[in-house]
Amino acid sequence: MNSMVTQFSYVLATALFIFSLHWMNDPKSARRGVFSGVAAMVIAIIATWAQPAIIIHHEWIVIAIVLGFMVGVPLSRVPLTAVPQRTALSHAFGGLAAGLVGTAEYFLWLSDAQENLTTFRMTAIIAEIVLGYLTFTGSIMAAGKLQGIKWIPQRPVTYPMQNVTNIGLLLLVLTLGIVLVMNPVNAWSSTVFLAIIVLALLFGVLFIIPIGGADMPTVISILNAYAGLSAVAMGFVLDNKLLITAGALDGSSGLILSIIMCKAMNRSFVNVLFGAFGQVQETQETEGEHKVYKSETPEGAAQILEQANLVVIIPGYGMAVSQAQHKVRDLYEQLKKRGITVKFAIHPVAGRMPGHMNVLLAEADIPYTDLVEMDEINPDMPQCDVALVLGANDVVNPAARYSKSSPIYGMPIIDADKAKTVFAVKRSKNPGFAGIENELYFSDKTWMLFGDAKAVLNELVKHLSSDNGM
Repeated sequence: MNSMVTQFSYVLATALFIFSLHWMNDPKSARRGVFSGVAAMVIAIIATWAQPAIIIHHEWIVIAIVLGFMVGVPLSRVPLTAVPQRTALSHAFGGLAAGLVGTAEYFLWLSDAQENLTTFRMTAIIAEIVLGYLTFTGSIMAAGKLQGIKWIPQRPVTYPMQNVTNIGLLLLVLTLGIVLVMNPVNAWSSTVFLAIIVLALLFGVLFIIPIGGADMPTVISILNAYAGLSAVAMGFVLDNKLLITAGALDGSSGLILSIIMCKAMNRSFVNVLFGAFGQVQETQETEGEHKVYKSETPEGAAQILEQANLVVIIPGYGMAVSQAQHKVRDLYEQLKKRGITVKFAIHPVAGRMPGHMNVLLAEADIPYTDLVEMDEINPDMPQCDVALVLGANDVVNPAARYSKSSPIYGMPIIDADKAKTVFAVKRSKNPGFAGIENELYFSDKTWMLFGDAKAVLNELVKHLSSDNGM
């Protein structure tokens, strides 16, 4: 393949990557975005593989592709509730690939072509291996926390002088990197290079352990940005323009997503990365205070629902766990038959990742026009007759507005407590991701429907159907 065809293929792949990100911004075009991204990657691989410089050991490339399919296909079949940890694993693979390429290039040039180890290339290699390897171990730790692996603590692990230790370790890595950039060819250069790799791997672990589950989705998006930046550095090392542009798209999109999530959770990067704000805090009841839930039956809830004019359904992680989105569709149809206005209030971080609820509801063919973002639905909540909370917890907790001691204080929430009546579907009395009690559940206007969301919704639909048939 001549140079002109290769460059045209790279431009086409870059355009498809850009369109992929654009189309992924809307559920209606998200599938098109996936196909666009896949097509871009296929074009990029073929165009690179067909270059005259790739003249030896094609069988190893074929073996690597086959192994990639063997790992990737099973990972594509995880349930939606496990997508965040699967995404973290993808970042881990990307970071490891970048780190290994940088390592191979350094030792190859060190032994055969030392003149290639220019100041610019060494700077790019150091950035590539540091970002790549810390992304690898950090993503493995993040996936383990979300998956609940026993030997990886889900709660934040803090110790004295933690921030000082982390910053000191990062400064040490940067110092060794500068030393190596200034003198890449020396008797001790390879030792310093390996020391940087070890420290980067260690930093990835220490980077994640003080962060709790509530902030883990944000951290995963930051790791996505790091993986993209490591790809940018790899592009400079290999002099590959497509890697530079694709990595920049990946890194910038991850950064933008992190900013959106931090804003939605009232977090800052410093809080998430160094403050251990995801730490579970035990709630302390005031002496003599005894909070009591009020329970309701699906039959009683159905009777109130059918009298409503406006029902706002607030989905959360509990709906995702029980895979209740299709039952939600059945309930939606029953209410619409009665002329009841039904809206779905979507919090930016409901579930385990942004857009989680949108994807589930789209799968159940809920009209996009009835999915309303938090800022748009909150002004209408005082006129809402019934707010139906499906497995959501922290995103509807009023403590975020008034309790300065709460770990979620300041986080924007959906104002479910302002509705006239609240039904909260919950599997158990356990707290949410932030580890605190939800004040909404003890409100005078709130009635609890304990049980699996899918089963509870099935009962609601059954009662509404029987009433409709009478």
